[in-house]
Amino acid sequence: MNVGIIGCGNISQIYLTAPKRNPALEIVACADVFLERAEAKAREHGIRALTVEGLLADPEIGLVINLTIPAAHATVALQALEAGKHVYTEKPLATTREDAHKILDLAARKGLRVGCAPDTFLGAGLQTCRKLIDEGVIGHPVAATAFMLGHGPEGWHPDPEFFYQPGAGPMFDMGPYYLTALIHLLGPVDRVTGSARISFAERVIGSAPKKGQTIKVNTPTHIAGVLDFAAGPVATLVTSFDVWAAQVPRIEIYGSLGTLSVPDPNTFGGPVKLRLAGEEAWREVPLSFPNHENSRGLGPADMVTAIGSGRPHRASGALAWHVLDLMHAFHDASREGRHVLLSSQCAQPAALPLGLAAGVLDD
Repeated sequence: MNVGIIGCGNISQIYLTAPKRNPALEIVACADVFLERAEAKAREHGIRALTVEGLLADPEIGLVINLTIPAAHATVALQALEAGKHVYTEKPLATTREDAHKILDLAARKGLRVGCAPDTFLGAGLQTCRKLIDEGVIGHPVAATAFMLGHGPEGWHPDPEFFYQPGAGPMFDMGPYYLTALIHLLGPVDRVTGSARISFAERVIGSAPKKGQTIKVNTPTHIAGVLDFAAGPVATLVTSFDVWAAQVPRIEIYGSLGTLSVPDPNTFGGPVKLRLAGEEAWREVPLSFPNHENSRGLGPADMVTAIGSGRPHRASGALAWHVLDLMHAFHDASREGRHVLLSSQCAQPAALPLGLAAGVLDD
């Protein structure tokens, strides 16, 4: 399927190289509100540079990969769907529940597909973890913990203001990786509660070209939550831009027969570690699947493959909607002092079959 990319910022580079890893994709054009950005990427990758309007009007493009800033995700996704194109959006699907509903409703009316990052759960590390859980190696899952702790992107990102506005912060920026991984491993969530705060009212940018400028913080920067999964496990999740250093696991799954240490969900590889009841040390488990390097683009490749075969795609709009609903629910629970029952639903994404070559998503 011919693919067009809208948004030529930092993340676009890895997507523009995705066809080398995923033969289902053929990227033919890119666009940006700043046409010079698109022109630079087009020259580098031997594709066409278009205006956003021109790309949406191109009848040869069947799928739009939406790499705009989060505040523009919904607008661009809706424009792509109105133009009759499938759309795959960088996370999050939208910044509001209302916009997410509009996207999924429009796609359903037009018979089009919606996909959304992250697709890291399709990599070797998280697929190996899923295989171990599905095989009962750690028994039945009882609980989980997940931690994303750091001190924010203002020290390295060239334009970090948006990270501290509604629709961003550590939950909306990094939470999708952790929540998607947990849903992939344990299934959907029924109920959450949590606490959230803005620890520092302002941030000072430490990176060029805006070094020394001040950011007013308008969204929580430390969120601690509890998730009740439909299948029974209870998980603890903490996301923070307020921590200088920590020694905690990224994700651990606790089962009736042992513990599974899950790799960083913002990566595609390992290590995957296991320690069963009675064992005195952790052991590393060999990865059972390909795609252990940076393989962004697996999500849209799986989507294109699924459109061809008629099966559901894994990094789906329903999954992204459930993740978005969860992220808002943590903030709602903190603000309102209560548990929040989730209104969204999604199926646990299908595991990849064993024995596939890198970049191949079906038997």
